[in-house]
Amino acid sequence: MVKENNQVSRTQLIGLIMLAYMFSLAVRMIWVYQFQGNPDFYWNNQLMINTNDGYTWASSVQKILYGMHEHNPGIRGMWENAIVFLTVLLVKITPFSLETIILYMPAMISSLVVIPIILITKLYHKPLWGFFAALLGSIAWSYYNRTMTGYYDTDMFSAMAPMFILYFLMKSTVDFNLRSALYAALAIAIYPFLYNAGATIVNAMGVIYAIYLIVYHREEKITYYSIILVFLSLIPFPLVAPFSYLVKIVLLLFVYKVLENKEIDKKNAMIIGLVLFFLFMYFGNVFGLILSKIAFYTTTGTATEGLHFYSVSQTIREAGKVLFFPVPDGEPYRANIAHRMMGSSIGLIMAVIGYILLVIRHRAFLLAFPLIGIGLFAHWGGLRFTVYAVPVAAISAVYLFHVVTTAISDKKSIYIVAMSVLTASMVYPNISHIIEYRVPTVMNSSTVKDLDTLKQIANSKDYTLAWWDYGYPIWFYSNTNTIIDGGKHQNDNFIISKIMQTSSPELAANLSRLAVETYVDSNYSVIADTLFKNGKDDQRDPNLLLSELESGEYVVPKKSRDIYLYLPYRMLPIFPTVVKFGNLDLKTGTPERRIMFYPTRAIQNNNGVLQFANGLVFNTHNGELNSGREKILISKFVITELDKNGNIKVTSHPYYTQGEAVVLYMKNYGKFIVMDNEIFQSMYVQMFILGKYDKELFEPVVVSPYSRIYRLKR
Repeated sequence: MVKENNQVSRTQLIGLIMLAYMFSLAVRMIWVYQFQGNPDFYWNNQLMINTNDGYTWASSVQKILYGMHEHNPGIRGMWENAIVFLTVLLVKITPFSLETIILYMPAMISSLVVIPIILITKLYHKPLWGFFAALLGSIAWSYYNRTMTGYYDTDMFSAMAPMFILYFLMKSTVDFNLRSALYAALAIAIYPFLYNAGATIVNAMGVIYAIYLIVYHREEKITYYSIILVFLSLIPFPLVAPFSYLVKIVLLLFVYKVLENKEIDKKNAMIIGLVLFFLFMYFGNVFGLILSKIAFYTTTGTATEGLHFYSVSQTIREAGKVLFFPVPDGEPYRANIAHRMMGSSIGLIMAVIGYILLVIRHRAFLLAFPLIGIGLFAHWGGLRFTVYAVPVAAISAVYLFHVVTTAISDKKSIYIVAMSVLTASMVYPNISHIIEYRVPTVMNSSTVKDLDTLKQIANSKDYTLAWWDYGYPIWFYSNTNTIIDGGKHQNDNFIISKIMQTSSPELAANLSRLAVETYVDSNYSVIADTLFKNGKDDQRDPNLLLSELESGEYVVPKKSRDIYLYLPYRMLPIFPTVVKFGNLDLKTGTPERRIMFYPTRAIQNNNGVLQFANGLVFNTHNGELNSGREKILISKFVITELDKNGNIKVTSHPYYTQGEAVVLYMKNYGKFIVMDNEIFQSMYVQMFILGKYDKELFEPVVVSPYSRIYRLKR
C-alpha cells in the first residue's frame, strides 16, 4: 500500500488548485475558440451569452449601472443575488464591458469548484486524489453544460457553493473543531445569496449532518454546539437583503463565541438544538418546499382547480424525465444520467462503486448523500438535477482509481502515471462532448439589431408582447417590458398564445391592450387569473370574454403606453408548442381543435412531386399531400419572397375549395410549412410570414427577414 505517498506541502497544494482551475478555464475556452470568428454571434464587439435567463440578471445590472428598465417589475435588486452584485462590482472596478463580464464570469466562478474538491480529499491527506477528481468534476458533462463560458446564470454557483458547505461540514467531523462548524454555518447563511434555488439541497445536508453527529458522536458536547450553529444558519430571517445576511452572520459569530467558552451545558445545548430544528422546519417550510419542487417536476397535465391552463413544465427540456443509462433504439444517448453525470455508462458505475467504498472507509461522505440523491432524482425530475451530483461523483470515481492503484504499487511515480491514465479515460468522453457541444448564442446580431431599433423607438414603460423565450433578451436589448418571460410563464402563456394564433385582428388588438393595462393596474398580477377571476366564486366564462373581444365595438381600457407585437423568424420551429397554450377550452382543459403546423424542407423534387424531410410528399400538380397512407387535399400552395427592402411578394396557387391544409414555401429561407387553413389565418403567419396586417389596428415599426415588430394603434 502507498504510505501517504501523495501528501503535498501548502505551496504544492495551492499549485494543484491553480493547475486544476486553469485546466477548467482552458476547457471552457473551447467554445470561445469555436465561435470567435462568427460575426453573427457578436454584439458591441463581444460574443453574446448562450442562455436566455442570463438576460434577466444582465438587465438588472443595466438598471443599477445605467438607470434602464425603470418600469420593469421583474428587475432584481443589487442585494437580491450575488450574480447581480458581483457583476456590478466587476464592471465598476475592471476596464471590461458588461458584455465581456457576463460572457466570462460563469467560467471564472464555476471553476472554483476545484477548491473544495481538493480540500475534501486533503482532509484524508490525499490531495492528489482530489486533484485528479477536480480535473474531471470541473468539466464533466452536466456541470459544464450549465457553467460554460456564456452561460451567465446563477447555475455558476449551483454545485460549487454546496461543495464548500460539504467541505466545512466534513471537516468539522474529521477534526471535530467547532470553528469548522462555524465556517459551515457561515457558508450556509450566505448560500441563498448565491443560489437560492438550491435551498432544498442545503436543508437536506443540514439535517443529514445533525443525524450523522447524533448517531456517531452523541456523547460529545461539541456535537450539539455544532448542530446549534448549523440549524441557526438554516432558519430564514424575515429581513430585507442584505440585512438578513448580515444579521445572521453577526448572530452566528456571537453564538459561536458563547459556545466556544462552553457556557452552555450538554443538556441545554440539546434542548436549544431541538428548538432550532423545529424553528427551521416551521419557518423554512421544509416539507412544503420539498413537495412543491417534486410536484413541479413530476406533475403533468393542467390545473385541477378553477380554469385549466396548459402546464409549462412538460415543454421545458430540463424538466423531462431522464434514463439512468442509454438504451439501444431508445432516447438519444445524451438523455441519460450516466452521460450527464460522468460522461459515460462505465463512468457512472465506477462513481457508484467508488461512493460506496468511500462511505465504508470514510463515513463522513454520508454527508454528501443529498448531492448524490438529487442527482439520481433526475430520473424523475429532469436533467438539470444531475449537475449537483457531478463533483461528488467525480471524487467517488477517482477514489476507485486511487484504491486500485495503491493496491497495485506503493511507488509514487506509478501512482501518478496510473491515476493520470485512468482519469484521462474519464475526462476524454467529456472533452469530446464539449467539442461537439456547439451551443449557439441566444440571439444573433441581426435579431439584436431589430431589438436595438425598437429601443430607439420605444419608451422604457412600453410593452413588447412576445413568447416567454424572448422575454429577457427583449428587456436587455430593447429596454421594454414583457408580460411573460423565463421566470413568469404560467397562466399568462394563454394570453400571448391566443394573440399569436387567433385569426381575428380585433381579438389580437383588444386582448393586447386589455392584457397590458390589466397587468399594470393590478400591480403586475397574473393577467389570465385577473381577467377570468380564475378559481374564485365569481369565475368568468373565458370563452364569452374572448368572443366579446373579437368585436370592433369592444371598449378597451384607456391607453397608458405603447404596445408592440414581436414576431420573430426564430419562433417558427416552436410555433406548434406556442399554439398549445392557447388552443384550449379553459373550462375543460381540452384542446379546441387539432393543429397542423409542420415546418420542413424539401429533400427531393421529382418533376413537381416534392419529398419533404419529415416524410410528407406533396404533389404540386394535383394538390395532394401524402402522409403514409393518409391523403390530405391542399387548398392552396403559397410562395413568399422577400425583396431587398423587406417587402414580401406573395404568390398563391389554389387547388381544392374543400382542402384541409395549406402548403407554404418561404423561398428566401428554403423553408416549407404544411399548416391547416385556420392556422394559416393566424396573426403570426399573416403578419410575419405574409406581411399582412390590419392597417387600422397595427403599424410596422421594424421590418427585416429576422423579425417584424408592429405597434398597436389602439
